[in-house]
Amino acid sequence: MDGITIVYSVAAVLGAAFVRGYSGFGFSLLAVTALSLRLPPAEIVPSIFLMEIAASIHMLPGIWREVHWRAIGLLLLGYTVTVPFGVWFLASVPEAPMKIALGICVLIAVMLLMRGIVLKQMPSTTATLATGGASGLLNGAFGTGGPPVILFFFSSPAGASIGRASVVAYFLATDVIGLVVMAYQGLVTPDSFLRFAIYLPALLLGIWLGAHSFKRSDQDTFRRWILRLLALLALLTLAQGLAAFY
Repeated sequence: MDGITIVYSVAAVLGAAFVRGYSGFGFSLLAVTALSLRLPPAEIVPSIFLMEIAASIHMLPGIWREVHWRAIGLLLLGYTVTVPFGVWFLASVPEAPMKIALGICVLIAVMLLMRGIVLKQMPSTTATLATGGASGLLNGAFGTGGPPVILFFFSSPAGASIGRASVVAYFLATDVIGLVVMAYQGLVTPDSFLRFAIYLPALLLGIWLGAHSFKRSDQDTFRRWILRLLALLALLTLAQGLAAFY
């Protein structure tokens, strides 16, 4: 990487890491979208997964007691069952229309949540397994399995702290699974670890700043911020899908 690319990439990672530290999610899509303007996606994604795992491990000690472990277990069970079907779907169905559909569905869900439509109790076992299954299908099909789980926690009565902590724990598990698959396919190289080392200081600083901001925010402010971020990520996903037609 040349000097300009390094400076730009570090700034992009810092911004995405702030979002991750504050909300518990959003790093991958924001970082990949920004970095892909300067670097090929195949060179970016393994490093992003390494940073996602590092971010979750860095955050986990401070949120361990707030994680909704029962929900996480059920979500991961549903996820594991459906990931292979998602991969098969990826090989059989064009990615662009599915990204467009995902972006539209998430935007509709965000608008409903903005109107105050929330769950009065935690979803049932069946609903939790189904959410994990939807996440597995989406992640296997086109690497964006986060929205169902994010909506699951932030539309429930679990609260901001529990929802944020549980999302972090869930993504740690799924990112480890994803990195193992990438390594098996030969996508994780020495250059992946070199980029990770270059970005790590910005990652840790951004997470610290984001987590510090979260501690000073109230639940209503946090919820509004999360919904706006979800809308942004949905629009980015929608744009990726539409861009494939041009």
